[in-house]
Amino acid sequence: MPNTYESIAAFFRPDSIALVGASTREGSVGAIVARNLIAGARDKLMLVNPKGGELDGLPLHPSVEALPRVPDLGVVVVPAPAVPAAVEALGAKGAKAVIVISAGLGRGPGSLGDEAVAIALRHGMRLIGPNCIGVLAPPAGLNASFAQRPGRKGDLALISQSGAILTSVLDWAERNEVGFSGLASIGDALDVGFAELIDHFALDHTTRAILLYVEAVRDARAFMSAARAAARMKPVVVIKSGRHAAAAKAAASHTGALAGVDAVYDAAFRRAGLLRVDDLGQLFAAAETLSQVPRVNGRRIAILTNGGGAGVLAVDRLIDLGGSLAALSPETMAALDQVLPPGWSGGNPIDIIGDAPPERYAAALATLLSDSGNDAVLVMNCPTALASSKAAAVAIVEAVKAHKRTHFRGKPVIAAWLGADDGAEAVFAEAKIPVLNTPNRAVEGLMQLVRYADAQAALTAAPPDLLAGFTPDRARARRAVDKALADGRTWLTATEVSEVLEAYEIAAVPAVAARTAEEAAMKAEDLLVDYKAVVAKIASPDIVHKSDVGGVELELTSGVAVKRAVQRILDRARAARPDARIEGVTLHPMIVAPKAVELIAGVADDPVFGPVIVFGRGGTAVEVINDKALALPPLDVNLALDLIGRTRVARQIAGYRDRKPVDTERLALGLVKLSLLVSEEPRIREIDLNPIIADDQRVITVDARISVRADTAPEIARVVPSVGHPRLAIRPYPVEWEQVLTLRDGSRVIVRPLRPEDERLYPPFFARMTDEDLRLRFFARVRELGHAFIARLTQIDYARAMAFIAIEEETGDMLGAVRLHGDAAHDHGEYAIAVRSDLKGKGLGWELMRLIIRFAHQEGYEEIRGEVLRENTTMLDMCGALGFDAHPEPESPEIMAVRLKVPDAVARDPALGTPASAGR
Repeated sequence: MPNTYESIAAFFRPDSIALVGASTREGSVGAIVARNLIAGARDKLMLVNPKGGELDGLPLHPSVEALPRVPDLGVVVVPAPAVPAAVEALGAKGAKAVIVISAGLGRGPGSLGDEAVAIALRHGMRLIGPNCIGVLAPPAGLNASFAQRPGRKGDLALISQSGAILTSVLDWAERNEVGFSGLASIGDALDVGFAELIDHFALDHTTRAILLYVEAVRDARAFMSAARAAARMKPVVVIKSGRHAAAAKAAASHTGALAGVDAVYDAAFRRAGLLRVDDLGQLFAAAETLSQVPRVNGRRIAILTNGGGAGVLAVDRLIDLGGSLAALSPETMAALDQVLPPGWSGGNPIDIIGDAPPERYAAALATLLSDSGNDAVLVMNCPTALASSKAAAVAIVEAVKAHKRTHFRGKPVIAAWLGADDGAEAVFAEAKIPVLNTPNRAVEGLMQLVRYADAQAALTAAPPDLLAGFTPDRARARRAVDKALADGRTWLTATEVSEVLEAYEIAAVPAVAARTAEEAAMKAEDLLVDYKAVVAKIASPDIVHKSDVGGVELELTSGVAVKRAVQRILDRARAARPDARIEGVTLHPMIVAPKAVELIAGVADDPVFGPVIVFGRGGTAVEVINDKALALPPLDVNLALDLIGRTRVARQIAGYRDRKPVDTERLALGLVKLSLLVSEEPRIREIDLNPIIADDQRVITVDARISVRADTAPEIARVVPSVGHPRLAIRPYPVEWEQVLTLRDGSRVIVRPLRPEDERLYPPFFARMTDEDLRLRFFARVRELGHAFIARLTQIDYARAMAFIAIEEETGDMLGAVRLHGDAAHDHGEYAIAVRSDLKGKGLGWELMRLIIRFAHQEGYEEIRGEVLRENTTMLDMCGALGFDAHPEPESPEIMAVRLKVPDAVARDPALGTPASAGR
């Protein structure tokens, strides 16, 4: 795999460019792309056309081989059959990257597209396309596309699967004077896709926000890993087409029916912290605000307007999107009374009357900016013959500048200037104040800022550790799945379902199997000792929805009643499904809870993102009610509570009138265990827990189904092979790395992967490290060790990083940690280690370093890198003993760069090559 960072950078900052297929024929793609490249990158450009000649004074070279120097970037616009040869020539010449604009190459084995990609990767090149408009990098003057505009320089990045969307965004940006750090049309995305480009723009300091146009995600794990990392650094806004596309296949369970294609994408975007919009107008509104307003710290909005109707429209949209009108304090009301005429609205929205002159706007805005009761101000203007809209804009800008002169962080202000532009937009653009042309668009842009702040808080929230001490009986669950697959079944029996749920302590009514009506009557007598009534259900691997064949009878209170009911069930099932295998019935306790809420929880299987957790209102009419929310596993308690809160039934769960609230924490814990189950057993495809009876006394599953399949491979093949659960879009907690180490003094230490719940262990750990050890670890005196700092340490994406924490077995105290943060291609990783100051000499640091080397080897890393202060001789000695090379940093000689070739380390010490034990 080529160096991903350098190869992707070559698309946007090439030192030299070769256009293969340059043409002098007016109107051809080769001519348009050549003209665009010449306009901004003439001095870097080399043109290739076998006919020779010249184009706009530049020579047309007969072949890539004849080029006078090596191109960093190749751009290919030749006919499809000639593309593989062009890519081969560029690779042989030494190009780092290639854009294939040509269409018609196809995809899949034997296609020209796959041939071109294989050639590129063999030469260490990365390829964008084919079938794309191309790439633009306005700061570098690069327009390697056939787009009609070159784009302005700015701080937005756009990655689009559609060339038409890219050109539409360019048109809008030109009209609104919005600039870009880069734009990429990825077309068929046979090699470079969303993940690599998101990574690039996330690390690009000139990019302030990333915009995505998504039609379909090809590699879910790579996309989620890149998107989650980027969203922690800057806003990422996504628009997804095909929101109402039908599912590709009929669902076999209620949860499968509820998990529509777009709902799964929505869950994925939400989990990654992306800001989703529905149309281009909302995308433009988000771009306008996100590119100019750093942050909003709340959702209390003040609306200042000279038109009451426009103010009402803004309020409606604000409430629709979850914002709130800021309350005006008595002091603010009094201040506004002093500067506004008697007819002003007297509340929020602050309607300052249609004849408002610039001075009135300025005075009212100054008052609102000084009011701590609001988090942002939306200023609107409706054009009238009584006052100049442009003059009002100038007054707004001056008021904002005056406020910033006395406040370190100015309050966000967004403008909505309705009607024709009389020059106001240019006034706002120069002041970097977002301006939209409708109240709705202004509110939508503003609420994107609010949503971004919410997403940031959610991404770094530390969940409570409610699973402390919980260890599922994984072997028991595995045996149940093994038995079903050995019998050739795709659905577990009711008793096998009970085995699996009990193994993970998911509360469910027990299931008792009986083959005949007589056997059922006898076994029911035992259940009726503890329960007032029982339920009988048909048992058949071919009948999933039992009610459809009359396969359920309720409120059976005696053995005689059970015998008669079971015979009716068997007769109805055989009549309705003569082809079905009838194995008898299962008996379950009848749960009577008149004030309970019926819920559904389960797992659906998506072909792109794999397992998806579904939660919502349950019962027999679950699809009709359609009250559900989705989330990607694995879940923690915070994510489970958010999943519950996104449903309408959450209001019933909270209690009302004479109904006491459900124990939401218990409910959330059940969802976390369900997530853990599907994360640890990849052969489970679908789970249906419906209904779940929930009240203030219990949360218990009454009916459950589990579908399994031996093939655990994802339906859509991943670009990069998965490690861990092969179908999860987010790599789960790697339980196989849990272990117990014995140190030199005989003490036992638990070492396991770090979890977000471990945040609570860090403050006392840091408290027991000396200031000098902290300085050696962080290269500076550490002053702030609060939540934000520790969250960066504990929020691990196991797909691209690992951290092991060492915990004293006896006390539960944190003793140390080691981490490895890998590059996107898993080629090399940067390590860091910290051990409590009072534990030096016990060998913990040595064991942790060996462990991270073992992990790096198993994950396929070629190299581990680190930086160590020259004065940290203890660490340098340990690195030397482990086989690291050490060299001074050329620009910082006080820092030693240490590097370890992982395969060489394993060759020297084969023990480092042993795989992780299955910690189960």
